[in-house]
Amino acid sequence: MKIKTIMELLDAEVLCGADRIEDEVHSACGSDMMSDVLAFVKEQAVLLTGLINLQVVRTAEMMDMKCIVFVRGKNPPAEVVELAEESGIVVLKTAERMYVACGQLYENGLKGGSVAEQ
Repeated sequence: MKIKTIMELLDAEVLCGADRIEDEVHSACGSDMMSDVLAFVKEQAVLLTGLINLQVVRTAEMMDMKCIVFVRGKNPPAEVVELAEESGIVVLKTAERMYVACGQLYENGLKGGSVAEQ
């Protein structure tokens, strides 16, 4: 699925990385707990979260994610968007709640990733 499709499905606004919305992604995860995100193997390309701090971008960076979607209409601070831009991560914002956003993406073919072996 293209990031552009995610934008359309979630009626999302691009906060940075508009030049990369044609990139393909194949899986996603949704969490407000970055430790849970780190428990997945590095195949998630999209992170959906309601957290709006720098740790979200650092986690996405560590997991080689291509896109962060901030849910519930959250507005991340400028330094979060700037770090994501520097890291080459597309940032989207949607008014949808996380449960609905994840469901819409899953229903349209974007699957979840595997849990890393402990």
